[in-house]
Amino acid sequence: MPQPITPRRTNPTPATIEAVKSWIEISSRNLTANYKTLTTHAGAEVLAVIKANAYGHGAALCAPVLARAGAAWLGVTDAAEGIEVREALTQADIALPQQPRILVMSGSLPDEADTIVSGNLTPIVWSLDQLEPLARAAVQQHKQLPVHLELDTGMSRQGCVPGKQLDRLLQWFAAHPSLALDGVMTHFASAEIAGSLQTSDQQQRFERAIQQVRAAGLTPAWIHAGNSSTIDSPIDPVEHSGRWLSRLAHTVAARPMVRSGLSLYGYCLPVEPEQGYAGQASSLLTSHLQPIMTWKARVLDVRSIDPGTRVGYNGTFTASAPMRLALLPIGYADGLRRELSASSPSSGGWVNFGSDRAPIVGRISMNLTSVDVTAIPSVRPGDEAHVLGPGITAADHARFAHTIPYEILCGIKATRCLS
Repeated sequence: MPQPITPRRTNPTPATIEAVKSWIEISSRNLTANYKTLTTHAGAEVLAVIKANAYGHGAALCAPVLARAGAAWLGVTDAAEGIEVREALTQADIALPQQPRILVMSGSLPDEADTIVSGNLTPIVWSLDQLEPLARAAVQQHKQLPVHLELDTGMSRQGCVPGKQLDRLLQWFAAHPSLALDGVMTHFASAEIAGSLQTSDQQQRFERAIQQVRAAGLTPAWIHAGNSSTIDSPIDPVEHSGRWLSRLAHTVAARPMVRSGLSLYGYCLPVEPEQGYAGQASSLLTSHLQPIMTWKARVLDVRSIDPGTRVGYNGTFTASAPMRLALLPIGYADGLRRELSASSPSSGGWVNFGSDRAPIVGRISMNLTSVDVTAIPSVRPGDEAHVLGPGITAADHARFAHTIPYEILCGIKATRCLS
């Protein structure tokens, strides 16, 4: 059980957020512990995915913490985010030779090529439209650029299709030494399904494609596949994902790597069994991970209302007894999902004041939300409410919003600081 937290009426300690009404605290201790847990369970190198601003946690905050925890690779969305992370690492007094390598995960456009080369970034590629501008930029800057080739083994999103299309790209690599094929990768569409037939099919396609790369005489240093769910969910009843990936990488004298994102931040998707699956279909990681984000907001106002008073837009909530309402300076513009609104004391979301729960009442509006503090008489303007943190998680918000924790975390807009 979470330890009770005494409500505070003081400003948050980081000086940079003293004046804000809502903010996020990122636990460097939990992030470090989560990363080390993943490296223990993965059976391969772990690439720490910090794309999309570290899933809403702040890439510039998380990157130095992960680098000091031992991460050799970080994954970002695009070149701009990669440069931001490079600058954050440098400002954190982590010199370039000691900085993790940065993988640009969502492809690149021609006008990003110069930045990728000059910024010492490693792009994921799968088409000549990407390769040719990168090769020109590398020649102009007198560098050899390492790239990672993504193979589409069944997700039909990013990637080169094995077979003739892959052969053409491999021939191109052989003729253009300004780009080095440093890695080959794929992404699984159903990694959270234990014993997934789709994952098994993708594995087999990836294995054949790796042999195609080997036959072309190319020797990537890295082979990688999968995400947090690949670590969390067994591929089949007897084989762990790390063992499969290690064996495959060994066939081309490469190093195996898994790309982990969501679990770095303390969450896992539910593990579901494939129909007819006879092995374990439960999470291996959930009990070992801790959320790293705490979202706080200060009470703007406290008011008393009489029975029969209607609250919020369209009066969807009606007080059945005298109530005290605290007003919080957050709403759906800040990422607090409107689906947490409530027409009765038990039908919606909640925030916490220490160990005490304050249900949301009425509709969440753009920048304001009312919560019931009738049973917490000590609450005053300036007190801190936990919107996410001990006793309420992104998974709780996701259940109300009928979505996944990824979307909740990525959608929060607030000033961030390390704690």
